[in-house]
Amino acid sequence: MNTNSTIPESFQGSMLSVSLTVKDLDKSLAWYTDVLGFTIDRRIERDGKLRGVALKAGDVRLSINQDDGAKGWDRIKGEGFSLRISTNQNVDEYANQIKAHGGILDSEPTDMPWGVRLFRLKDLDGFKFSISSDLPSKK
Repeated sequence: MNTNSTIPESFQGSMLSVSLTVKDLDKSLAWYTDVLGFTIDRRIERDGKLRGVALKAGDVRLSINQDDGAKGWDRIKGEGFSLRISTNQNVDEYANQIKAHGGILDSEPTDMPWGVRLFRLKDLDGFKFSISSDLPSKK
């Protein structure tokens, strides 16, 4: 709590979830579940039609929603934006699992100077992800 009443307390977020608009909901749903291994948390229907899906992987939450085309079907998605998911799992094994399910990596797992091992990939609409785990500390 801030004891100085003239300075506002800093924002205290408790969770960040992401919502992505995709061109083909069915294909994207298959990619996120079959390739990345997310599970379906909730389906969002409107007028009897599937419009979105809430997905989860551990504590990570991600929603994908069907593009309605109002801003044009050819608009570029995912530019200048990347989502990083941290995991305690072995990223090399996970990268191999993704490739075995038809996923294509933008970069193979690599040790980074800031102490993580990570790889990068894009979804079907070009949204960029990096998947990382902490490197074991050297003693």
